[in-house]
Amino acid sequence: MSLFSWTERPAAALQGGGVIAPDERLPWAQTAAMGVQHVIAMFGATVLAPILMGFDPNLAIFMSGIGTLIFYFITGGKVPSYLGSSFAFIGVVIAATAYAGKGPNANIAVALGGIIVCGLVYTLIGALVQAIGTGWIERLMPPVVTGAVVAVIGLNLAGVPVKNMAASNFDSWMQLVTFVCVALVAVFTRGMLQRLLILVGLLLATLIYLVLANGMGLGKPMDFSGIAAAAWFGMPHFTAPVFDGNAMLLIAPVALILVAENLGHIKAVTAMTGRNLDRYMGRAFIGDGVATMVSGAAGGTGVTTYAENIGVMAATRIYSTAVFVVAALIALLLGFSPKFGAFIQAIPLPVMGGVSIVVFGLIAIAGARIWVDNRVDFANPANLLIAAITLVLGTGDFTLKFGGFALGGIGTATFGAVLLHLLLRPQAAQAQPAAPLRD
Repeated sequence: MSLFSWTERPAAALQGGGVIAPDERLPWAQTAAMGVQHVIAMFGATVLAPILMGFDPNLAIFMSGIGTLIFYFITGGKVPSYLGSSFAFIGVVIAATAYAGKGPNANIAVALGGIIVCGLVYTLIGALVQAIGTGWIERLMPPVVTGAVVAVIGLNLAGVPVKNMAASNFDSWMQLVTFVCVALVAVFTRGMLQRLLILVGLLLATLIYLVLANGMGLGKPMDFSGIAAAAWFGMPHFTAPVFDGNAMLLIAPVALILVAENLGHIKAVTAMTGRNLDRYMGRAFIGDGVATMVSGAAGGTGVTTYAENIGVMAATRIYSTAVFVVAALIALLLGFSPKFGAFIQAIPLPVMGGVSIVVFGLIAIAGARIWVDNRVDFANPANLLIAAITLVLGTGDFTLKFGGFALGGIGTATFGAVLLHLLLRPQAAQAQPAAPLRD
C-alpha cells in the first residue's frame, strides 16, 4: 500500500462529530487548515525549547518538519504524530555547554554530539523493540502506569502557562478569555469550525486582545515591529557537531525519557483512535531516534513526539496522518521564512497560555481515558498508590540529580511508576481487557 493512499472522507463526515482515522483524510482544503492548527499547537514549545538552550529557533522549526517527515516514512504513515523540540534535553544541554541563558550558545557543537549519540541509543532501543516486540515494555508499563505517565505529561506542563505566561492581572484574564473562546467554539459550533476549535479560539482571543490592549490600553500592546523587520526568506543557521565524551555521557541517558514519553504518547493515541498501534512501537522509536540524529547533525535540538498535537487530536478526533504531512511541509516553509516565524511569535503570550491550558488539560484527560478503557481497578491499593504517587511526582516536578544529570518531573514520575509497579506487582490486580482494539 502506498504511503500516501489515504481514503478521502467527505466534508459531511464532520457533521455529528465523526472520527477521521489515521488512514483517512478530509478534502485537502480542510486537511490544510488542520495542518495549520497543528503547527500553531507545536510552535510555542518548539520555539521556546531552542531559545532556552541557545539554539536557532528557525532551524528548530525547520528540523521539526524534517523530523516529522522522517517519522512518517519510517512508521509507514500509520502513527499520527508531530515531532518538535524536546524539553527533556534542556537541563543536560545547559549543563554540558555551561550556557549562560541568553543569546546564542557558544558551545552548541558539543551539545550536538551528545544529541546525536542520544538519538543513536534511542534508535537501538527501537530496533530491539522491533525485533522482540513490546511484551517486555508492556510488563514494565501496564495501563495503570501508562495512564499515569500520559496524565503526568499534561499536568507537569500545567505550570508553564499558569506561572510563566501571564505577567499581569490583565494577562491572566486574557488566558481565561482564551480558553473560554476555545470551549465555546468546541461546544456551540459544528462541522469544520468545531474541528478547528484551537485555531478559531486563538484567533478570536487574539482579536479581543488587540481591541483591549492596543485599542483601549488595558494591557501590553501587540508589537508588530518584529514582523515588519523580519525578512521573507532566510536560510537557517547550520552547525556541525563536536563529539565530546563528557557531553555524550551527560546527554545520552535522555533517550530513556524519550522512550517513556513516546510510549505514553502512542498509548494515548491508541486509546483515542481505538486502533492498536503497538506493532508500530519499535518503528516509532526508530523514527524518533533517527530524526533526533538528523536534527543534531544539522545544528537542531533533539526532537520527540509532541503532547500538544496529541491534545489537538483529542479535541478534534481527526487522526489523519495526512494532516501531519501538511504540518511538516508548513514547518519547512516557516524554517526558511523569518517573516512567518515573527508573525506567529507576535501572538500575545497570554493567548498562547490560554490555548496551552486547554491542550495540556486534554493530555491529562487522555491519560485518565487509558485507565477507563482498560478498567483499571483503583479499589486495589497497589494500583491506587502507583497512580497517586506518580501524579504528584510529575505534577510537582520532583527532581533527582545524579552528578551533573538531573531527572525532572516527567522522568522521575515515569521511572517511579515503573519501579513501583515492579515492587507492588504481586499485589496488583490484573486489569480486565477492554473491548478489542481494531488493527
